[in-house]
Amino acid sequence: MNHIHIFTDGSVNTQSKTGYGAYFAIADLVTPIETLKDAVKVKRFEQTSSTKLELQTLLWALNETYETINLTDAGDMPLVIYTDSQNIMSLPERRARLEHNHFFSSKNKPLNNYELYQEFYRLHARLNCRFIKVAGHSASHQKDEIDKLFSLVDRSSRRALRENR
Repeated sequence: MNHIHIFTDGSVNTQSKTGYGAYFAIADLVTPIETLKDAVKVKRFEQTSSTKLELQTLLWALNETYETINLTDAGDMPLVIYTDSQNIMSLPERRARLEHNHFFSSKNKPLNNYELYQEFYRLHARLNCRFIKVAGHSASHQKDEIDKLFSLVDRSSRRALRENR
């Protein structure tokens, strides 16, 4: 069975609350990195934070990827998602508790980003996703092939943020 590998990352300016998310999706992890630089997609997000941006970027990537695969096979096509976001990594295990509490905090206030969490769970229910935590920002000599691929989205989002201040 084929897999789609999705790499996502984001960089945000906390003062302006503007951020850039970056992602790319590939079917073959042995694709030469030089050929993937043009495959990275970058998008600007307004009124965001680092946690929100990581989730916005993932949802954007999942929605675009979902549109490109055969909808009847979407649940069967395994997606492997690479992220450095601890929040995203914890979302699958937090689902039951968040839904049980109707996305409200212990102080009975709606959680920040609850709408994004709900969208995440809707997509997650339709797609066959597995999440892999990437260290991110590792020294070059410590990077394996996955880290090198992840660097493409890391660098792209940071570059977009620098160039568009």
